[in-house]
Amino acid sequence: MERSELVAAVRGKSVGHSAAESRFCFSSVTTDSRFVVPGSLFVPLVGTVQNGHAYIPEALEKGASCVFVNESEYSGDERAYSLLAEKYPLAFFVIVSDTLYALQDAAAAYVAKFPRLKKIGITGSSGKTTTKELVVAVLKQKYRVVSSDGNFNSETGLPLSVFKIRDTDEIGVFEMGMNRPNEIGEIAGVLKPQYALITNIGSAHVGILGSKKNIAAEKRKIFDYIPESGAAFVPASDAFAPFLIEKCKGQIVYFGNDVAQKSGVSLLSDDGLAGTVFSIGDERVRFTLPGMYNYENALAAVAVGKYFGVSDAEIKTALSSFGGVSGRSESGHIALKNGKRVTLVKDCYNANAESTASVLSFCASAKDVERRIYVLGDMLELGEASRGVHETAGKQACKANAYKIVFIGTEMKYAYDAALASGFTGALYIAGSSENAMSCAADFILANASDGDLLLLKGSRGMALERIVPLIEAEEGRDA
Repeated sequence: MERSELVAAVRGKSVGHSAAESRFCFSSVTTDSRFVVPGSLFVPLVGTVQNGHAYIPEALEKGASCVFVNESEYSGDERAYSLLAEKYPLAFFVIVSDTLYALQDAAAAYVAKFPRLKKIGITGSSGKTTTKELVVAVLKQKYRVVSSDGNFNSETGLPLSVFKIRDTDEIGVFEMGMNRPNEIGEIAGVLKPQYALITNIGSAHVGILGSKKNIAAEKRKIFDYIPESGAAFVPASDAFAPFLIEKCKGQIVYFGNDVAQKSGVSLLSDDGLAGTVFSIGDERVRFTLPGMYNYENALAAVAVGKYFGVSDAEIKTALSSFGGVSGRSESGHIALKNGKRVTLVKDCYNANAESTASVLSFCASAKDVERRIYVLGDMLELGEASRGVHETAGKQACKANAYKIVFIGTEMKYAYDAALASGFTGALYIAGSSENAMSCAADFILANASDGDLLLLKGSRGMALERIVPLIEAEEGRDA
């Protein structure tokens, strides 16, 4: 991207020495000065805790070739920036009204330079990252695919991800999440996907948006840029499916167990912790991610693969070898410090009413399990709905063949009280999410777990329940 293109895209003003003009280029983009390398575009963001502008000198010292600067910051200390420009003559500043929106505008301009790229956006209340990785695995069987890393799906994560696109890429698959109103609308405007998939509509972020219908209204903004030649992939059994497609111009492709047979997919067996077995045409697929909710994610990937002409055999290859995503429905056998061996189900990245109910249902039906110990952490961002959602989770946990339940957090007190009210006597409540809280949970697990038990860790990302694992796991490690 030329210097003039960049400045025009962000509607900014260029400041710096002419020496930077002829040699201008940027090879990477980052909002974190720790990751600046020679040739980086550094975008300092202003947060509630830190102001990224304080790290501009560090970024320049590491070789940043371009830096965005908020107009308010620049006008407040123009002399300091003039001195930086003199000290680093091969770098230049772009003065913008807001560095966050400048990052998004720069990313949108960059994406527009690849008109042949087929762009797929993926969002939903749960299962986004797993589904994205499954879609990528399937499409890579036939195409050169670029995708967002991990869950880089936010107002900053999505723009940073698209700078990975190169001329040789044929399909781009990018995840989109939200933590505030219109975030999907903004980042969809960066990518402008011709194809998009919504995994489901659940209660995640209901505390921010107020209702599931408002969540659906926000999520469906991912369909805003789909042309008539594009496609929207929609979960057939979701109650909001008709609402999601109301304004969509492209082809509607439904996915899910309810419509799987229409595309030649049949579930052959649900093998619990071992995953599922299903057929695609004449191909038999053993899919090792456990739970029917992960089978639904696989069906989404199958739908996308078939739409883009990936063969049944190629889809089988991708799904049969898929190893899962860290922190999401990971399962395996581990040795505990008390000498016992248990099956650990670690699902610590996302938690809402739907995903918690799904994993509890899965654990309750798991075969070859002696007893079940559930460790449930707070489900965050539920707003006024939090008490009711947590109370329901407490009752569901008791009914899910539980032996012991640990409720950790602040909101989980409602779940604990609901468990006691239902007559369950094997519950422990631990307030907060401190290291001491994790240590208390670990002590309880080690005091109660026996060979053959199933141990579930389930909570929102902010609870970081994975901290419990090293406190309970023996040095000899795991079988997985």
